[in-house]
Amino acid sequence: MSKKSTRDAGIERMAEVMREFMARAVLFQDAVARVGGINSTDMQAVSLLMSEGPATPGELAQRTGLTAGGAITAVVDRLERAGYVTRERDAGDRRRVIVTAQADTVLDRVGPIYGRVGQRWADYLATLTDEQIEFANELFARAAEINREEIEVLRGG
Repeated sequence: MSKKSTRDAGIERMAEVMREFMARAVLFQDAVARVGGINSTDMQAVSLLMSEGPATPGELAQRTGLTAGGAITAVVDRLERAGYVTRERDAGDRRRVIVTAQADTVLDRVGPIYGRVGQRWADYLATLTDEQIEFANELFARAAEINREEIEVLRGG
């Protein structure tokens, strides 16, 4: 019976750590959404509107992977009722509707949570060397890219 190399054991541990991180990230986002009075799918839609800008319902459906029909309409309806988004007619094409995140509402309802977590991360990152931070940035950027690519595969794109 062969012993596992230190590298093999480290790679195996990394897989465990990544699974744990991804699961905790999903559960954290769900908990934040609930504190904010919405569900996690709706919170992700608001997050995408905040980071990528306003969108038509169809564009938001593409970003989230929801269908352009009833599912995305229900998300936008719930978010509008909760005050997280507004819907306005496109000035250039009155047939189009643009959905815009209400940043003040988002920051008021969930900003303190992200601020607290951000501060905890900042405190931890202050203990790392520049090289460790550079590596962490590369690792997380690559993990995000792999996840983005796999989402496209799963969605049939």
